[in-house]
Amino acid sequence: MAVEILEPGLRRLVAPNPSPMTLSGTCSYIVGTGEVALIDPGPVDNTHLAAILGALAPGERISHIFVTHAHLDHSPGARPLAEATGARVHAFGPPHAGRSAVMAELAARGMAGGGEGVDRGFVPDVVLADNTEITHGDWALRAVHTPGHFCNHLSFAWNDAVFTGDHVMGWASTLISPPDGDLGDYFRSLDRLAARPARVFYPGHGAPITDTATRLAELTAHRRDRHAQISAALRLAPADISTLTAAIYTETPPALMRAAARNVFAHLVEMTQENTAKAEPYLHQNAVFSAL
Repeated sequence: MAVEILEPGLRRLVAPNPSPMTLSGTCSYIVGTGEVALIDPGPVDNTHLAAILGALAPGERISHIFVTHAHLDHSPGARPLAEATGARVHAFGPPHAGRSAVMAELAARGMAGGGEGVDRGFVPDVVLADNTEITHGDWALRAVHTPGHFCNHLSFAWNDAVFTGDHVMGWASTLISPPDGDLGDYFRSLDRLAARPARVFYPGHGAPITDTATRLAELTAHRRDRHAQISAALRLAPADISTLTAAIYTETPPALMRAAARNVFAHLVEMTQENTAKAEPYLHQNAVFSAL
C-alpha cells in the first residue's frame, strides 16, 4: 500500500476497502512533519494500520488523530491507532452529536440509516467544538462542523485547503440517509464552505478537488434538481419512497438503488419541514407522501 505525497506536509494512504460507496477506499491523510496529525484512520484493518505507521519517517510520530465522522469506513480504526501511538482521538462527538430534533424523533422510532453503516460505539477522547483550532508542531487544523451527510461530520481547514470527508467528493454526490443525514443541514454546510474559499478540497474518497467553487455549486444544483423532481412527482399523485425512487433514479445501477431511496427519504423529510409535503399516517420511511 503506497503512500502518496500530495503536497509539502501532506501524505495520503488509501485503505483497502473499495466498494460502490467508498470508490477505491477511504483516504487517510498524514498532515505535517515530525509530530504529525492523522485524519480518518478508516476501518479496523491491520494492513492499513501497518501502512500508516510505515509511512512515517524515522523519528516521526502521530501526535493527534482526527475523525471526520462516525461511519464504519472512517472511524473504527481510530482506537487501534490510538493504542499503537498514544495519540488521542479528536472528533465532534459520538454518532448522535449534532442531530436535529426531527432526526432525533426518527431515530427514537427505530429508523436506522443506510449507506456505510454507523460506528455506534465511537467515542472521541477530545470533543471538538465548531471552529476549534488545534496547532501542534508545523501544522494547524481548524474544525468546521459540516453536518448533512452525517450529523457529527467535521471538515478540517488546513492553510488554504479543506479536508471535506464525505461532505464534498468529486466522483459522486453525497449520500444523505436519515436519521444520521439531514438535507437541510447539507445545504447549509455547502453554503458555509462556499463562504470560505479554498484552493483545494481533500475528500474522504477519491481524488482532490481543485475547482472547489464549481464543485460546491454543482452539488447544490444537483440536490435542488432532485428536490424539484420529487416535488413535481408528488403534485401528480401521492407516492411512497420506492415508487419515487424508481421513477426518478432511472439510470442508477441496482447496487445503488437502496442508497438512492435513502436520498429520496432525506428530501421528503426536508419537504415535511418546509410544509410542502405531508406524510401519511406519519413521517416514516414506509409512509405515503403527498404535496401540500
